Amino acid sequence: MIVGAGFAGYTCARALARQASGAAEIVLVNPHDYFLYVPLLPEVAAGILEPRRISVSLTGTLPGVRLVLGHAHDVDFDARRVAYTDPEDREGSLTYDRLVLTVGSVNKLLPVPGVAEHAHGFRGMPEALYLRDHMVRQIELAGATDDPAERSARTTFVVVGAGYTGTEVTAQGVLFTAALARQNTGLRDGPAPRWLLLDVADRLLPGLDERLSRAAERVLRARGVDVRTRTAVKEATSEGVLLDDGEFIAGRSLIWCVGVRPDPLVNGLGLPTDQGRLCVDAYLGVPGRPEVFACGDAAAVPDLTRPGEVTPMTAQHAQRQGKVAAHNVGASCGQGSPRAYAHHDLGFMVDLGGIQAAANPLHLPLSGPLACAVTRGYHLLAMPGNRVRVAADWLLDAVLPRQGVQLGLVRSWSVPLDTASPEVARVPRGTPGKG
Repeated sequence: MIVGAGFAGYTCARALARQASGAAEIVLVNPHDYFLYVPLLPEVAAGILEPRRISVSLTGTLPGVRLVLGHAHDVDFDARRVAYTDPEDREGSLTYDRLVLTVGSVNKLLPVPGVAEHAHGFRGMPEALYLRDHMVRQIELAGATDDPAERSARTTFVVVGAGYTGTEVTAQGVLFTAALARQNTGLRDGPAPRWLLLDVADRLLPGLDERLSRAAERVLRARGVDVRTRTAVKEATSEGVLLDDGEFIAGRSLIWCVGVRPDPLVNGLGLPTDQGRLCVDAYLGVPGRPEVFACGDAAAVPDLTRPGEVTPMTAQHAQRQGKVAAHNVGASCGQGSPRAYAHHDLGFMVDLGGIQAAANPLHLPLSGPLACAVTRGYHLLAMPGNRVRVAADWLLDAVLPRQGVQLGLVRSWSVPLDTASPEVARVPRGTPGKG
């Protein structure tokens, strides 16, 4: 049984299905029926890609794997049983012989007053769809008002966190809202929408090569983004945000991208953790539980290339750990010998929208159109499906104007920042036909 279908879980399930060739039952428990290619989520929010382009069907691409729709909320290790709640709020449970926990991560919270109530994260598809509608709505409301203060507030967007997600959301968002404003008669002659990118670190993309950071900051500043490092939010309200230097930024849009934390399920397992991540050995096994494995964001995997440290919470590591986990599950059943996980980073890529990107494949620094071509090529190769559809959307976006309409399918209350399931929009209990 595999719990979670992110990069680690999906890769593990696919590898196990190929290894088993029908000789074992493989069960995948996940809240929804698709694998989400998270690196392209900002392009969904910016209206470049349609949601289904980066949503790869689990049943359609994992032959030999039984999908159980449900959110796992408890594991009884002694009984070897996983309890879950399905999309219709029915309780269920399943037994296992081998268990691979790949439950991933959720939005990281900080004790900042007002953030949980007024900020929105960017971790799952519902949040991306909400943000797309929200940006369109704010631009349209700004164009309809004669109040300069309200117009300024509605065209101000604050992104907190200048890591991968925050930088890419800002880069795509500033282009999207600028295009919307140009199409809006009420805003055509006014200033462009204002975007601020804040981080407590001393530079963008902290932890990555400084050359990537400089290239990304250069592109963002050229687009008019107000990049502020060593800056934090002190308080958030419905009218804007108060910064730690005392400045108040009036706005209706606070996008929270400060990072992620392991899924709350991990804390309830009663097993040792390291900063919220489940402790495992170099073979991805849980000490004292030879039938249990864990990998991805939820596991503190020892980094054999950097003794004393654990692997970072990136898709690059999760995907490769999923393959090793599948191999070691097979080894625990008598097929081959277990293999320790070790991986040297092959470089990183940051899509900055348009024809701009920053990348260092094999640690060779690139920027501009060449980096954009390399980045998009990498994404097409890394995606397990929908490649032609993604490429077609990119081509259409290059020759046609963006479609700026709000569908209203995801409301603000349905995507709270503090949720254990950012991949599922919240539905009020008792709503007819909610399944």
